[in-house]
Amino acid sequence: MPALKIPAAKVYEKIALVASESPEAQSALHRLAHRYGNTSAAKADAIVALGGDGFMLETLHKHMHDSIPIYGMNRGSVGFLMNEYREDDLAQRIAHAEVSRIHPLKMFAHTRDDKTFEGLAINEVSLFRQTYQAAKLRISIDGKVRLDELACDGLLVATPAGSTAYNLSAHGPILPIDAPLLALTPISPFRPRRWRGALLPNAARIAIDVLEGDKRPVSAVADNSETRYVVRVEIEQAAHIDLFMMFDPGHSLDERILSEQFLY
Repeated sequence: MPALKIPAAKVYEKIALVASESPEAQSALHRLAHRYGNTSAAKADAIVALGGDGFMLETLHKHMHDSIPIYGMNRGSVGFLMNEYREDDLAQRIAHAEVSRIHPLKMFAHTRDDKTFEGLAINEVSLFRQTYQAAKLRISIDGKVRLDELACDGLLVATPAGSTAYNLSAHGPILPIDAPLLALTPISPFRPRRWRGALLPNAARIAIDVLEGDKRPVSAVADNSETRYVVRVEIEQAAHIDLFMMFDPGHSLDERILSEQFLY
């Protein structure tokens, strides 16, 4: 199911404030709590996250299964996932915010000692070479081998929400937030030289087998959760998990993703 933009509720009576450890975020937390109060996240109608994009991802992961909408205000650096920081009219801003529903990716990472680790990724699942030698990977989609051998520094699978993050730095495509797609993007590919990745339906089941894993070890990362010495990684959308991100009108996530494509 693609990400959907849904109307926000008219009133959010109970708001939880959370902040990163930065002095700017902590100072904002104290001022806003004094002005608006601060409900525990377990009892809140909405969460206001104060920090940067990394803290927004951390907050989304922490409340992955709670179905609580999260409204970010930038007290970090880039703030692509955040709204502009303003202290006035916070309740009204939240009440009129647009809500984007997104789904994370689920990763199953199988290691060479026969263990399996699971991870959830809002932005991307990435595979990286662990040594100076290039990784060799085999890519299968829905049980069919599509690329017998890819020699590269790594490979990533990005959601639309994550397509403007590491995926973009690796020259992957920017995906509209409501596109039912995933971006499969190589990182510094060596062979085949002309392969630059693929767009996949978000219902696709992706399997990546590590070739010559003893000689060319590979790690797998779901956002910031790393598993080392993997031999096979399976990735699919966790369509049963809904994440709700809130944005000021005219500054929604789909608008930001569209605008990003016209930067030069």
